[in-house]
Amino acid sequence: MTVTLAIVGRPNVGKSTLFNRLVGRKIALVDDTPGVTRDRREAEGHIADLTFRVLDTAGYEDVKDGSLEDRMRQQTELAIREADIILFMIDARAGVVPLDQRFAQVLRKAGKSVHLVGNKAESKSAEAGLVEAFKLGFGEPIALSAEHGLGLSELYSIVSAAIDKAEAIQADAVAAAGDLDVMPDVDVDITPDMLEGEGEEATLRWNPRRHLNVAIVGRPNAGKSTLVNRMVGEDRVLVGPEAGITRDSILVPWEWEGRTINLVDTAGIRRRSRVQEKLEKLAVGDSLRSIQYAEVVVLLLDATIPFEKQDLALADLVEREGRAMVIALNKWDLIEDKNKALAELREACERLLPQLRGVPLVTLSGLTGRNIDKLMDAIFTIERSWNAHVSTARLNRWLAGMIEGHPPPAVSGRRLKMRYMTQAKTRPPSFIIFASRPDAVPASYQRYLVNGLREAFDMPGTPIRLWIRGGKNPYDDKTKRRIG
Repeated sequence: MTVTLAIVGRPNVGKSTLFNRLVGRKIALVDDTPGVTRDRREAEGHIADLTFRVLDTAGYEDVKDGSLEDRMRQQTELAIREADIILFMIDARAGVVPLDQRFAQVLRKAGKSVHLVGNKAESKSAEAGLVEAFKLGFGEPIALSAEHGLGLSELYSIVSAAIDKAEAIQADAVAAAGDLDVMPDVDVDITPDMLEGEGEEATLRWNPRRHLNVAIVGRPNAGKSTLVNRMVGEDRVLVGPEAGITRDSILVPWEWEGRTINLVDTAGIRRRSRVQEKLEKLAVGDSLRSIQYAEVVVLLLDATIPFEKQDLALADLVEREGRAMVIALNKWDLIEDKNKALAELREACERLLPQLRGVPLVTLSGLTGRNIDKLMDAIFTIERSWNAHVSTARLNRWLAGMIEGHPPPAVSGRRLKMRYMTQAKTRPPSFIIFASRPDAVPASYQRYLVNGLREAFDMPGTPIRLWIRGGKNPYDDKTKRRIG
């Protein structure tokens, strides 16, 4: 039984530091500047043998209705409603400030299990603040240092008790329903029918039921957060007219046609020369890491703004990282001459992104939700290509045909010989050709082979890796090997 723990408090008390500590890695941006966190971020947390869901939240502030800070506060209030356990964090060194007292009144009305945490308690100056915290009305505060990992044993007791309570409630509900059957543990063996391939080339089939990590990237204000909210059907991430609202990359689990999709909303990425502020540099770095985490990347463009150099740089980065990519044109409802705009963009893609020839292109509206189904179809199609496996027999028949149609050029009067081809891995599809004098194979001929692979094996827009190595067919003499 999973319980949810939300970390709340005013800005800059150390909520994201504790979140990173519980998650076990630095996935939330942390800086001394107040207000770094804007959206609520969630992940799987761990303390010793306990596993639970943990929510990081924006700092609670007194703000004007309708402002960005007000929308941030609404995200925090949603986290409070979702939580089973609320950790109300204060800065023990600063003591109790008026904003802490006002937030305490809000939490008392929530009717949830609230535990007061005095962070930054590693120094002697924190002792007075911990004593002062009693007046907030949540009992004895937990002395904690999120940065140094002190006080986690007390958190362990709180989470453990919450899990026990949740499991007891669940057991009572099952008993009341008269269903006390327990599903036995079952070991599942891999059977021959789960395999495909030829002889030693057999591989596990691609499993379309596994979860899929999809990152949505693009320039600031392209509509990434609006699209994510429309896809999941709730205001999960902050949106607004202000450019650069999103800072952290926010992972949002979502289900589409029975399959779990981990959507990652990212901060907008501008040209490096325009990125000056420290926080924006941190946010951009987080977005770039999200590309590495993803399996499919949706490059979201604002259809009202022409293709820019930054879009090409992002597409090139996705290809170099070996990720599958879909280009999505957002705000398509604002385009008047749709046929002309689409034709121009297709031509630009083919001309400017030859390494991703045939990349899927989808027009949509994140605001209205139009064509989200087409976006998901494109995502699943490119994922299948990204996972494609081609048998060695088919590859070598294909290679023979390519050589017959266009032989490799002669070097110093000697013809290059390509002897054998096999697929080394998938995700992205990667191939090895064994040839004489591999260093002499020109780049133009390698492009000819890569484009041929895309066309012959239905991999449009998929990044393909091709290595040419020296040596003979490694399987030529396998029947002659002696055993023993």
